[in-house]
Amino acid sequence: MSDAKVRVAVAGAGMFGRNHLRVIRESGLAELAGVYDLDTAKAQAAAQEFGCRAYESLEDLAGHAQAAVVAVPTVAHCSVACALLEAGLDVLVEKPIAATVAEAGAMNTAARQHGRILQCGHLERFNPAVQAAMKMVTMPLFFEIHRLSIFTPRSLDVDVVSDLMIHDLDILLAFTGRMPEEVRAAGIPVLSSRADIANVRLAFSGGCIANLTASRVSTERVRKLRFFQPRQYISVDYAKQECVAIGVDDKRNVQFLPQIIQKEEPLKRQFASFLDCIATRNLPVVDGVAAAKALELASIIQSGMEDHGKIVASALAAASIKQ
Repeated sequence: MSDAKVRVAVAGAGMFGRNHLRVIRESGLAELAGVYDLDTAKAQAAAQEFGCRAYESLEDLAGHAQAAVVAVPTVAHCSVACALLEAGLDVLVEKPIAATVAEAGAMNTAARQHGRILQCGHLERFNPAVQAAMKMVTMPLFFEIHRLSIFTPRSLDVDVVSDLMIHDLDILLAFTGRMPEEVRAAGIPVLSSRADIANVRLAFSGGCIANLTASRVSTERVRKLRFFQPRQYISVDYAKQECVAIGVDDKRNVQFLPQIIQKEEPLKRQFASFLDCIATRNLPVVDGVAAAKALELASIIQSGMEDHGKIVASALAAASIKQ
């Protein structure tokens, strides 16, 4: 990378956008070019806090930056990202990559046609504990994954699968290297109009099974992944950035293999990787194609949840009649 700092702007001045503004400002390899938001007051407040310029339009932002982070609502990811890619900017877009698989395809096409980097913010891929576990993957046969959060009013434009579980779907596809052959899913709305809690069972070729639970109506915050493979059990705590492996040797002696992990904020690691891709033109760790696959799997799960929802609605209606 040359000595010149990459000028990076942020589209979206909400909670996620402000986190990106902080990370860009703190980076020694980037220059914070500014921020844009449809809510001009919000953009101006963020610009004042982070010492940068507030742009009045996306076109104005594109004219003053080399790269951009897209942290607008999911429904606008495609239109905003494509406009920036077409303007010649490299783009890091928050997860999920888009609202639909078709939109994700359009974004990948735009990136390819204009020779731009398109990276998706599947943050957990840059969690040091996840990266340590990924190095130990041999033949995973069973996954148990829990991602529970306390309810907040943010991200209610999407359900819990797109909001939370999408992280684990991306990691699961990276660990297994393939899409599942069978999907069974259930989910219900609790405190919002969309599914707030979901449970999914995925079956892969070769006998690998994955059970995932995601909830945004929990009383505690849990971020854990466990998987089992021949002679090994690996446990990952995303929040604590801890990874522990338990295995047996040829004589069936139990071995505890705690991993030495250099803890670091995943968002900073993600942004550093994005800058490296801008400099080298290498594919991102989570490029648009990988993100589209995670979204495709999420869409299949959501279809399964709709079928389950019809069963629940019928049961509730029947119970109401009996009352």
